[in-house]
Amino acid sequence: MKSTINKIGILLFTTLIAISLTNCKAVQNANNKQKGAVIGAASGAVIGAIIGNNVGKGGNGELGAVIGGVVGGTAGVIIGHQMDKQAQKIEEEVPGAQVERVDDGIVVTFDETSGVYFATDKYNINPTSQATLNKLAGVFIEYPDTNILVVGHTDSVGSEEYNMSLSKNRAYAVTNYLINKGLSSGRFTTNWFGETQPMYDNSTAEGRAKNRRVNVAILPNQKMIDDAKKSAQN
Repeated sequence: MKSTINKIGILLFTTLIAISLTNCKAVQNANNKQKGAVIGAASGAVIGAIIGNNVGKGGNGELGAVIGGVVGGTAGVIIGHQMDKQAQKIEEEVPGAQVERVDDGIVVTFDETSGVYFATDKYNINPTSQATLNKLAGVFIEYPDTNILVVGHTDSVGSEEYNMSLSKNRAYAVTNYLINKGLSSGRFTTNWFGETQPMYDNSTAEGRAKNRRVNVAILPNQKMIDDAKKSAQN
């Protein structure tokens, strides 16, 4: 499994930034207006936003299942504009979540302070988390031409083996909940990394709370890419 993830870190995520037409914070972060027509180049930016700076172990399934091909020029601008609108919609519907436009994707981070969280040693979806995920599911239904990656993490309390299992259960709890709201299972890839990818200091309570997180990445599927290329030729 570790070799699979390492290959993913090397081979995947060839993307581009697209044009910005809104005032959404996530869109502003992308600096799309300057980068919209640039041909996509290999990038680990989405991976970095999801799992930290280093590719670790754990997980199930290919992250590549959610990645489209290399897109550039006018087609890339079209895709970027569609992803900008979806990012803004997520910010409007789920104000507690951290929403970032990264390359041609969207990365949504949930932790104990931002809408989807789990009690200690638990992986059931609590009522507060259900309300947030219901809103997120509504956005995914509105924008069907995307693939969705769900990634689970834990803090460093407990054994590494236990935390790997806990992050798996939490990631699948989110995936399964969204599927049960009417989304196609074929849109989803689920991965988990336990405690191996902290983005904050596990020696502090605040850092541990932020490391107990679930990331959701949204990227264009092949239909969106093909449609954008056709539109660019017209």
